[in-house]
This record gives sequence, structure tokens and C-alpha cells, in this order.
Amino acid sequence: MQLIRDIYAARLPGGRPVISFEFFPPKTAEGDRNLLEKTIPALLQTRPDYCSVTYGAGGSTRDKTLMIVDRIQGQHGLTAVAHLTCVSATREQIGELLGRIRALGVKNLLALRGDPPGGGEFQASPGGFQFSSELVRFIREQGDFSIGVAGFPEGHVACKEGKHADWGHLKEKVDAGADFVLTQLFFDNSDFLQFRDHLTRKLGVSVPIVPGIVSILNGAQIKRFTAMCGARIPAPLAARLDAFGDDDAAAAEFGIEYATRQCEELLRAGVPGMHFYTLNKAHSTVRILNNLGLA
Repeated sequence: MQLIRDIYAARLPGGRPVISFEFFPPKTAEGDRNLLEKTIPALLQTRPDYCSVTYGAGGSTRDKTLMIVDRIQGQHGLTAVAHLTCVSATREQIGELLGRIRALGVKNLLALRGDPPGGGEFQASPGGFQFSSELVRFIREQGDFSIGVAGFPEGHVACKEGKHADWGHLKEKVDAGADFVLTQLFFDNSDFLQFRDHLTRKLGVSVPIVPGIVSILNGAQIKRFTAMCGARIPAPLAARLDAFGDDDAAAAEFGIEYATRQCEELLRAGVPGMHFYTLNKAHSTVRILNNLGLA
């Protein structure tokens, strides 16, 4: 499997964006089958470059995350990124986990501080890591992994000092050894562009900064997501979603159109790729890529 940093480096001269997808470990065996046997094969028709698989709060899906990553790479031949967090783990435990990951042939990781189980304020485990930059540095010392980190165009919801302080913390993660940045979802491209320009022009970050895109499925769901992650729904967008009421089909169709327009503007702004939060569904993402002529 390729290293993600090599994928971006190889694609940069040609101008075609790197396309990646994110999945989460389902809670049921039926969900596993749908993801592995329906959703992923449908998305593979668009010829993506790689995918990532999330890691539940407190490491609650660790084994399933690795199972899905292993299946994606072995069964479908698609490069996969395993998420890894600092939560509820010591340095020794993370070192052992990295050994398991390496044994599976997984070469790419997304290093995150992570969310504690049950919510609440993050507390580092005794003998563990307080910051994701420490996790990045530790992984870098363990071998030749390609390491991604998360970026937050509107600032991390838990960073009380504001978004510029949070962007400074992202610079620390890159300095610790991160190869690429995948951002939290957002709906106003000006937030992403201000974030990118601050990092590249003021902080000197030179690794790929990749926007995270989600296609709205319905108003209630996206309001829950944004409340959890601190992303903002612009007032005109909120009004449109409210107008759809319980018409989820109309909201989903609008979500495809909105995300398509977002991606078109971002591509004109020269982004190196786009990372789609698929919500373990294929239809909307396939439609968007077809609209963009990238499938």
C-alpha cells in the first residue's frame, strides 16, 4: 500500500485532486456487511485514492477499526488510513498497537487527541499523551508511517483561546512530523480559505491541507453533527434546511448540489484534494464526484 504523503506528492504536478473517503465502524454485523459489500464497492467505481476509518470515543472501536482497514486493503486493494487517539492508553499500549498495525501492513495513520468516552473534558491517561502533537512525535519515532492530523477551519470546539491559537497547535503537530492535514467539515468556504492562508502564509505550513466535505442528508442529522463538532451552519443554509421540514429526499438532493458548488469553488482555489465524510453511504458522494467530472 502507498504512503499517503507519496500519493499527494505524485498527484501535485498533474493538478488532479486526490480523492479520499471516510468511514466509521458500524455497530452491527449487518452494518459491517453493508459497508464492506455494498458501500465501498459502489464508491470504488469512482477510483478514489485512499480512505480512512474512524476510532470510536475512548478507543471503543479499536479492534473493529483495524479489522475494517485490513479488509479494505486486503479485499478491495484500496490504501486505508487507521485513526489512532491518545484516549485511555499509555505510551506502551500505543507502542504495542503500532506493532499490530505494522503487522497488518497498514502504513498510514491519522493521529488524534480523541474524545473521552461519555463526553466531558479530556484527561490524559497516566503514562499517556496530553496532546496529539506528542502522539505524532511518538509515531514518527516508531517507524516509517505516513501520519495525518486533523485541522479545524473554525477552531477546535474545546480550544477556549480561539481559532488562531488552535491553528498554532496544528502547526505544532506538523512540526512534530505530520505529513498531511484533513479538516473538520465546514459549510462556508471562506472559513477554510482563511484557515489555509493563515497556516501557509503566516505559519509556514507546507504539507497538504485537505478540506473535509459532507453532503447533507437531512437537517436534523446535520444539526446534531455540527453541535458536536463545533462547525457552523451559515444562516442562509439553515433557512433552506428548515424550509425542507421532514422532506429528507429534498434535503439530500439539495445537499448534493450544495456540496458540489462547495467543491467547485475549492478546486478553483487550488486545494490538493477533497476528503468526503461519507456517513457510510455511497449515493451522495458518487453523485458529487460525477457532477465534478472526477468519478
